[in-house]
Amino acid sequence: MIYRSGHSVLVQGITGKQGSFWTQNMQACGTNVVGGVNPKRAGERILGVPIYGSAVDAAWDGAIDISVIFIPPLQARAAVIDAIDARIRTIVVLTEHIPTRDIVDIHARARASQSRIIGPNTAGIVTPGEGFVGIMPGGNAEVFQPGSVGVISRSGSLGTLICLDLSRAGLGQSAFIGIGGDPLIGTTTRDALIALDRDPRTRAVALIGEIGGSMEEDAADYARGMTKPVVAFIAGRAAPPDKKMGHAGAIVSGGRGGYDSKRAALEAAGVRVTDTPNELARALAGLLAPSGVA
Repeated sequence: MIYRSGHSVLVQGITGKQGSFWTQNMQACGTNVVGGVNPKRAGERILGVPIYGSAVDAAWDGAIDISVIFIPPLQARAAVIDAIDARIRTIVVLTEHIPTRDIVDIHARARASQSRIIGPNTAGIVTPGEGFVGIMPGGNAEVFQPGSVGVISRSGSLGTLICLDLSRAGLGQSAFIGIGGDPLIGTTTRDALIALDRDPRTRAVALIGEIGGSMEEDAADYARGMTKPVVAFIAGRAAPPDKKMGHAGAIVSGGRGGYDSKRAALEAAGVRVTDTPNELARALAGLLAPSGVA
């Protein structure tokens, strides 16, 4: 789930307005886009890469590492299944408002395959200095700079803010993983935390969570055994109960998924939780100072 230089990327929906715009941005950032999918334009070329009729056609030799989905909600299920059938290992699903029954089917199929889904409703993944997949400002050197902090976020906008603060603090990022804001997602906070814990470039983790669900509590169970420091910020502290705040997954019901329970779980696991997002970079800078983590 971490983009590496040279990973081959397929863009499903490359000929659409958003698909073509972000493909150009990904290419400018160094992302290795090798093709796109549009059944009606198979055999053509766009932005210097071939268009295929399906992901299965594009991956005939098994050479696609990542697919990114720029497909409307009602067609997204078919596109993701196509990528799963093509045995593409990482599928970045940007689309939001996919029908719930379609999402359930997608995740069931992915679990029975070798594919990992990031999203739905994700902003994507970034490795500064190497490339990005999705709709993050991966080529903006003010926001993303190569560094040592791995960033996990449900929110693309809040994740961008934290990355900007990390760059201004001179820390940069080893990787950004946007897990997505839907209630049912393929890659959880815990999954992303495990990936960054195993990543040799990552010395510390910035975890940006939100109220709703239990992903932060689940991640806390894993963080308890980590040697790399983790600093977190949880959005939605002042949200009233039973209100959906922003993302579809950010809803608290009967106290479940509330701010207090998430913060308590993380702090009990040794994770420092900041009151505001702009404190997060400063806290990590202190932990990674010469007197802190080597």
